[in-house]
Amino acid sequence: MLNSETIASAANPLLKDVRHAVARGSLTAGGCCVAETFHLLEEALRSPCQVQTVLAAESAHASVEALGHRLAGVKLVLLSDALFAGIAATETSQGIMALVQPRQWQFPQLLHGKALVVVLDGIQDPGNAGAMVRTAEAFGATGVLFLKGTVSPHNPKTLRASAGSLFRVPFVHGIASATAVATLRQNGIKLFAAMPPVSPTPADSLAATDLTGRCAFIIGNEAHGVGTEWRSSAAPVSIPTVGVESLNAAIAAAILLYEARRQRMSRP
Repeated sequence: MLNSETIASAANPLLKDVRHAVARGSLTAGGCCVAETFHLLEEALRSPCQVQTVLAAESAHASVEALGHRLAGVKLVLLSDALFAGIAATETSQGIMALVQPRQWQFPQLLHGKALVVVLDGIQDPGNAGAMVRTAEAFGATGVLFLKGTVSPHNPKTLRASAGSLFRVPFVHGIASATAVATLRQNGIKLFAAMPPVSPTPADSLAATDLTGRCAFIIGNEAHGVGTEWRSSAAPVSIPTVGVESLNAAIAAAILLYEARRQRMSRP
């Protein structure tokens, strides 16, 4: 049986800290991201990240105990189901939440080898952001850059949408566009800005764009697209569509990354 402690008051400092982190979409005061669901707990335990604390509702206690030695050294906190519901970030809670110390990445770590970087420029929907991180991992991207003004990678909704990929994919956040442009260029990264097929800025078709070299895709804000700084710095590229003028940001990123992966596999 795992060593555990029980919290019975909603005013407990740990629970207040978790509630604030969930509400703000940020890390806890102790620098942990909030990973809710058994899947994210499993992903965190398999990753190089450190799981510091697991909070479990009474109804989920037996399932947590089944993890046994994998939670060795992890602080286990038990709550009543009602108390857990007060901190849960999901509407249909599984009664489990992990506080995970995320890895700290530096910008150069995103640019190794035949770099393929995804740049999120003003993305506001945490579901979109998390899905793009998941897709980035699936298609071999070397990192994800969350620019200043983009939703936090530590938002619990972003983490859930990434399905655990944020525990593995190198990322940095809060970088200004000017700094990002300069750093990417200095490292020989070719910049491609995702643009709709119907746009005032003429764009090359994705099929005609060579993505086999070191490159970065800039995915713009859901409503306004790529920012001015990137429009003047990156080569515009578009995904040919029929009957619609634009695609959801996460879907567009997936198509771009798939094409880059396809080209790189066919032309090593």
